[in-house]
Amino acid sequence: RSPGLSAMPVRLAPVGAKPRRADMALTKKQVKQLRSLGHHLDPQVMIGKNGLTPGLVAQAEATIDQRELIKCSVLESSPVEAKEAAGALAGELEAEVVQVIGGRFILYRRTRRDDVKPLELVRD
Repeated sequence: RSPGLSAMPVRLAPVGAKPRRADMALTKKQVKQLRSLGHHLDPQVMIGKNGLTPGLVAQAEATIDQRELIKCSVLESSPVEAKEAAGALAGELEAEVVQVIGGRFILYRRTRRDDVKPLELVRD
């Protein structure tokens, strides 16, 4: 995976970077709940050889607004690793990284739409 081959117009956040929204910190119980819910999802966003493009970010934005919890897959041909892509996409979407395993990761963001029922997260 050569960084020189990437036409990546979206800025990558440092690995492990937190999203910009400070009001969305998830508790350990909530992360556990979201990991459980995300386990059964099929990937809705695929990051391929072009990396993180504005079109991919727009697709992820629409998907996360509709579903709140999305699973993303980073293909072998992608110029970015899953951990980098998760941090960068979470930063762009103002979402939380729930989990990164192998080439897949799960993101969560509370919906901003009134017509979508939000997920009921556990409280401590």
